[in-house]
Amino acid sequence: MKLKDRLIFLACVIVLLVEARSENIDSKNNNDNDDDDDNDIEGDDPWQLWKDMVTSRHLTPSGKQEVNLILDALSYKPIVAAGVGYKGTQLKATLLLEGNQKVVFKPGRYSREHVIKGKPYDGYDRHNGEIAAFHLDRVLGFNRAPPVAGRVVDLQDEIEPIAERNLLHTFFKKGGNTCFYGVCYYCNKEEAACANKTSMEGSMTIWLPQGWALRKWRHPWQRTYNNRKASWELDNNHCKKVIQQSPYDQGPRLLDIIDTAVFDFLIGNADRHHYETFKKGDDEGMLVHLDNAKSFGNPDHDELSIAAPLYQCCQLRDSTYKRLKEIANNKVKPVGELLKEATSSDALAPVLTEPHFKAVTRRLSIVMDIVTRCIERNGRRKVIKKDGL
Repeated sequence: MKLKDRLIFLACVIVLLVEARSENIDSKNNNDNDDDDDNDIEGDDPWQLWKDMVTSRHLTPSGKQEVNLILDALSYKPIVAAGVGYKGTQLKATLLLEGNQKVVFKPGRYSREHVIKGKPYDGYDRHNGEIAAFHLDRVLGFNRAPPVAGRVVDLQDEIEPIAERNLLHTFFKKGGNTCFYGVCYYCNKEEAACANKTSMEGSMTIWLPQGWALRKWRHPWQRTYNNRKASWELDNNHCKKVIQQSPYDQGPRLLDIIDTAVFDFLIGNADRHHYETFKKGDDEGMLVHLDNAKSFGNPDHDELSIAAPLYQCCQLRDSTYKRLKEIANNKVKPVGELLKEATSSDALAPVLTEPHFKAVTRRLSIVMDIVTRCIERNGRRKVIKKDGL
């Protein structure tokens, strides 16, 4: 090779090496920037993230990263105070986590395999049902449930030393296990929740941020909780009466009720006798998916009466219909598998047994059959409604 050719070849090699080094530097800078973005999110205060993410129509965003940071914090942040739960019929405790975040602790009562027999609303709250319901709310695209995470709490080390007197007064030992029965309408020593020695599973539900007050409403499809049937159980035209009353005669409320009926049917929750909405927005305030622990009791029973608002009104929000149809048509990964995947990272996973995951998939098929029959009978325009937001 002549000297001139050698010089030209050497120059080309130098140029290629310089370009390669430049690309590596750019790539490293980009990766560093990506790492900085991740670190920015990871370094954020999870409780501030929670305050910032709540909107008038969603409690959580569709993305996972910020929500996962909150769920992680619910699982490990130190407990700094403990008191009795808010007014209600079921045992719970109100805890304060480091960083001044209030949460509701619902104790574990049943093993995963336990099946609730009898009436569809029977049994104690299921802490694992509360966890699974939150994740299903997000899988369905509602995003109207506050974040819930599972946690194992040492009652002796983490609760008793900091508990308020009225809560601590309900603690006692039984067979070497620490138990408590709290303060609520049905709370008593005979029906206390007991730990495994001092360790107790439970669900941690985050409290709504300040400024998002709730208003309580009687559910228009409320049960009687006795042997007498409610009017809606005897009259399939009940919806016609409901839509003549405010706030169901206009705005998003009726469609919110029907969305919630679909959600409750999938989780098997027959106990939504009242519901809560944001006070902001008055009659158009969003229906919040709170207190979902009377769920996932019996995977072998589909309580169709829970879906009464859907099949009696024969209406469904357009965005809900599209999302349910998309999920139902996914034969590779049905909704039960999506829920299993969503709950797999929880500290108490597996949160549900396999029959419960299969039940959710089966129940979604029932919902889609109801909607299909409504459309065939009344026409798509009368059944599938604009979001009404």
